Formats: sequence, C-alpha cells, structure tokens
Amino acid sequence: MSSPLRLIVGLGNPGAEYTETRHNAGFRFCERLARELGASFGKESRFHGWAANVRDAGIWLLMPATFMNRSGLAVQALAHFYRIAPAEMLVVHDELDLPPGQMRLKFGGGLGGHNGLKDITGHLGTQDYWRLRLGIGHPGDRNEVVNYVLKPARREEQDEIDAAIDRALAAWPDIAQGAMDAATRKINAKPAAPKKEAP
Repeated sequence: MSSPLRLIVGLGNPGAEYTETRHNAGFRFCERLARELGASFGKESRFHGWAANVRDAGIWLLMPATFMNRSGLAVQALAHFYRIAPAEMLVVHDELDLPPGQMRLKFGGGLGGHNGLKDITGHLGTQDYWRLRLGIGHPGDRNEVVNYVLKPARREEQDEIDAAIDRALAAWPDIAQGAMDAATRKINAKPAAPKKEAP
C-alpha cells in the first residue's frame, strides 16, 4: 500500500483553441474525475491554475493555467502551500509513445521529452512522483510532433482515448486508497480487442 495521493494534476494548455487538442488529455481526465467526485474547479491565482478540493477524499485536483512548459509553477505553488510531497502526487499527461487507447501508471522514471513533466521535475527537484500516461500515438516524424499534439485527435482516436480515461476512472477507488499496485494492474492491462460481429 502506497501513501494515499493528495494531489492529482492534469496537464494541458489553457484557452478554447486548445480544448480539443491531443495535448490536453490530462485536462480532460481531471475534468471527468471532478464530475465523478462532485467537485468543481475555481480559478486560483495563488496556484496559477484551476483547483478543486475533494474534501471527503482529502485530495486536490489541479489544472495549471500556465502553458504546458510552465506547469511546474502551479504544481509547486499548491504542493508547497499544503505540504504535499512529490510521492503524494499523480500527474496525468498525453503520451506520444503509446497508441490511443493504451495508458501506463507508474512511479518516477524518465520524462520522455514531455515539456510539462520537465518543468514539474525542475520545480520539484525530483522525478519521484506518479504519472498516468494517456496514449495519443505518434505522427511518425519527430518534426511533426508539435503540430500533431496541438491538433484534435481523429474521431476514432478520440474514442479510444476516452475509453482509456473510462478505464482509468474505474480504477479510481484503488488510487484514492493508495492501493497503487492494484490500480497499476488494472490501468496497464491492454484493452480487450473489440469483438468481431458474425457475418
């Protein structure tokens, strides 16, 4: 049993023009989780983002209002104020190295070139925090990555990403209790292949 998490951070870019983009998968997860928990976000200038307090669970949800490459400012501000240790945080972000529909929950590890993770790690001074990597796929050419993440996913890809978020939310009771081994097994399992209809 790990320490129960106290801060869930969803990564994305602020502004209506970014709402539907692949890079905002973390925001989408946080918004869905807030709805499930009956929590509502409010703009918190001292935390440089939108925050929601789930009092009965003892958890904060945070979506930084800075751009992705300055996400650490918001995370550090809230974590410092409430004395939340890095090991008590989960950062949810888009992941180029996983196809849509797949995801990985893990503690620590590399940053995979993700600018949001780089900035959070720089502000916290450690990579030792939980990450939920939501697969968005890769354009196949690294020169196309920026253009790719800042565009909406194709309809069928978005359906896969949303289905992955559904499965992650189904593991929330384990995450909330700090049963991270059980949550990891559920989240990291490959999704079942769709059943083919009989001819």
